[in-house]
Amino acid sequence: EAVVQEFRPAQVGESFGPTWATCWFKVELSIPPAWAGQEVHFVWESDGEGMVWRDAQPVQGLTKEGEKTSYILTRSLKESEPHSLTLYVELACNGLFGAGKGSMIAPPDPDRRVTLSKAELVVFNRDVYELLVDLEILMDMAQLLGEENQRSFQALYTANQMVNVCDVTDPSTFPAARELAAAIFSQRNGESQHTIHAMGHCHIDSAWLWPYEETIRKCARSWVTVVHLMEHNPELTFACSQQGLIPVLLQAQQFEWVRSCYPGLYTRIQDFVAKGQFIPVGGTWVEMDGNLPSGESMVRQFLQGQRFFQEQFGRICSEFWLPDTFGYSAQLPQLMRGCGIQRFLTQKLSWNLVNSFPHHTFFWEGIDGSQVLTHFPPGDSYGMHGRVEEMLKTVKNNKDKGRVNHSAFLFGFGDGGGGPTQKMLDRMKRMSNTDGLPRVQISTPDQLFSVLEKESSQLCTWVGELFLELHNGTYTTQAQIKKGNRECEQILHDVEVLSTLAVAQDRAFQYPASQLQQLWRLLLLNQFHDVLPGSCIQLVVEDALQYYTEIRRDGALLQEEAVKSLCRDLLQPKAWGTPSTLVVNTLSWERTEVVSRPGPDGTETLALVTVPSMGYALVQEPFVPPQPVAVRKQEDGSITMENGVISVCLDTMGHLTSLQLLDSGRESVPNGCYANQFALFDDVPLYWDAWDVMDYHLETRKPVTTLLKPLEITLAGGLRGSVRFSLQVGKSSTLTQEIILDAMCPYLRFLTQVEWKEAHKFLKVEFPVQVRSTNATYEIQFGHLQRPTHWNTSWDWARFEVWAHKWLDLSEHGFGVALLNDCKYGASAHRNVLSLSL
Repeated sequence: EAVVQEFRPAQVGESFGPTWATCWFKVELSIPPAWAGQEVHFVWESDGEGMVWRDAQPVQGLTKEGEKTSYILTRSLKESEPHSLTLYVELACNGLFGAGKGSMIAPPDPDRRVTLSKAELVVFNRDVYELLVDLEILMDMAQLLGEENQRSFQALYTANQMVNVCDVTDPSTFPAARELAAAIFSQRNGESQHTIHAMGHCHIDSAWLWPYEETIRKCARSWVTVVHLMEHNPELTFACSQQGLIPVLLQAQQFEWVRSCYPGLYTRIQDFVAKGQFIPVGGTWVEMDGNLPSGESMVRQFLQGQRFFQEQFGRICSEFWLPDTFGYSAQLPQLMRGCGIQRFLTQKLSWNLVNSFPHHTFFWEGIDGSQVLTHFPPGDSYGMHGRVEEMLKTVKNNKDKGRVNHSAFLFGFGDGGGGPTQKMLDRMKRMSNTDGLPRVQISTPDQLFSVLEKESSQLCTWVGELFLELHNGTYTTQAQIKKGNRECEQILHDVEVLSTLAVAQDRAFQYPASQLQQLWRLLLLNQFHDVLPGSCIQLVVEDALQYYTEIRRDGALLQEEAVKSLCRDLLQPKAWGTPSTLVVNTLSWERTEVVSRPGPDGTETLALVTVPSMGYALVQEPFVPPQPVAVRKQEDGSITMENGVISVCLDTMGHLTSLQLLDSGRESVPNGCYANQFALFDDVPLYWDAWDVMDYHLETRKPVTTLLKPLEITLAGGLRGSVRFSLQVGKSSTLTQEIILDAMCPYLRFLTQVEWKEAHKFLKVEFPVQVRSTNATYEIQFGHLQRPTHWNTSWDWARFEVWAHKWLDLSEHGFGVALLNDCKYGASAHRNVLSLSL
């Protein structure tokens, strides 16, 4: 497409845009014959991300922020090589970290332009480069090893001698200077020295400060550069201190993008996978959020990821690799083990704001007792640059000294892509076995974990969740994304249940496997750890909401097809003499509930129905409840509702002043307290605006007290009683809530709608309850977890805002109260107050 366009002359210093635009440059090169025998580079510097194309194939990523600004045309110009050639440069008008206006995480500047600052043909002096890398390593050793270490002085004096020997105007003096450095680097370590397993790494967020579409190009730019590096740094055997580059690739989704859009590059990647250099790890479709996806979604992440790796590369992943998500559910070890994974790597808990996590290598135990060997790179990063300082930090920081003597070191530019550079590799070559520094070997995840397994007898065990003491706001940010995720998870569950029942009843029914896989993959993509948490730009939010719309639409059609097949006879007109309604139950227990159904005149009517588990029933004559709902308005304006199971009292502001379980007469709301109390908090975090809510926000609590419409009865009882009221929230937001009590129902429902127009505010709803317990219980994936309701220790109060799925519960012996929700995740239980973040 690009090569057939009409090109115009461009100048260095010219700017191009706007943000997210793409500019193509046709670059015609002519190398002077006088450069014979020289190493020739094409140098390109701009504010945008670029990629060089040659012979219709991508060959090199160009990113100034990722220290990649040149493409090597030849390492030694031969007469037989072409001296004139044409390249194409694809320039994306955004930086490595998007186009934030004023700061990295600010909304993108839509009119930002990128400037071409350099486009040159140059001779590269490899001898000078090598000399500078030698000096850099020696100077870092001199500075960082400390005055008490004789090696620091040896490095300093060697560097000084090199300066004395080297005449910058006389290249013939360079070899003697390099020999001095080589003498230092060749002095070997003792056998007890810590071993660092270095692995090339290129963390690419599938969407964050850039849209999904740009990530496809980021993958190509980063991975073509990695492949190019591999071609000139072939893998050696482990015993020979191999210098091959081993990049670690994480997400099946990103592989699929490259396979579809860059087939030539994908073929080259497959070749290096076969050689054992390009190593797929991770095992999931994307690097999903570690807290909010349902249990079934997490299983599908592994299923889709592992299936892709098996089909494309002939093996599944044995390591789960999730370095950059905002906490890790206590259910993950069991899910990992069930999906063929026994090893786990991350580093995000190094971001804890309050407590320092006590281990770097340990066994992590889930809620069922399943264990996985877990490793946090002690350098606390997945974007190292191969410097002496980072190697020393890796050893010093290691909290499991004496238990294990090996650790991971992930090097390469990340988040926005980029990956490793030649200079990173060259630094580590000099440190492979140098006295005074840890041993550094280019390694693989399997080699690292295999040696850790051999050393694991003294390792400690951590039981329960790996809670990140930061980014607690991501449980609530972007409410529409949270709602879309929960609803779509339920839709896909229902489609599969109904379709399975339809197949079981009628083998002629075609199970919609391919459509379901497509919908699941859309949902799994949106569970990426900057999309579902809401920590992404508006363009990404718009894409995500569109994907949810597609899942809802297509899921509804698939549901309808399954129900038509499953209940074909019942849906025939005149099959029944009297008007009837088909009610389907996709849950695994019998349910008796009030449902709404269309009446003969088109209006909605209510019916009380009982439907078997995973089944359906035809409703003709409404079932009469043993005790109808009674709704009464009191003289003071308060309203009571009762259905024979529970009774409630609400004041004119919509506060729940009483909630009684009638069998026991037990009151749930403490005397003088209000449940269903909305409260507004200031939300001004230290930096990560969409990510964080800080503990000090609790000091700014303001109850919502401005009434717009007082409590009024909307349904007077019978099968259903309901009331409604409206509040003003903050300066310009409104909240309308309908509170519903159905016949025979043991719970009260709150249908809440907020027109949200506040900035840097946080809305919650609180339920003080007359229950005393030191722990509250929260639903997680396929299970539940208990967390303390007190703040005895720093580990307790760091969990001032936590996550839960569909419910949280506070119970004592014989009695308890649960708070359920259909689309929220942020919650807390402090003392006797259950709180849901809206």
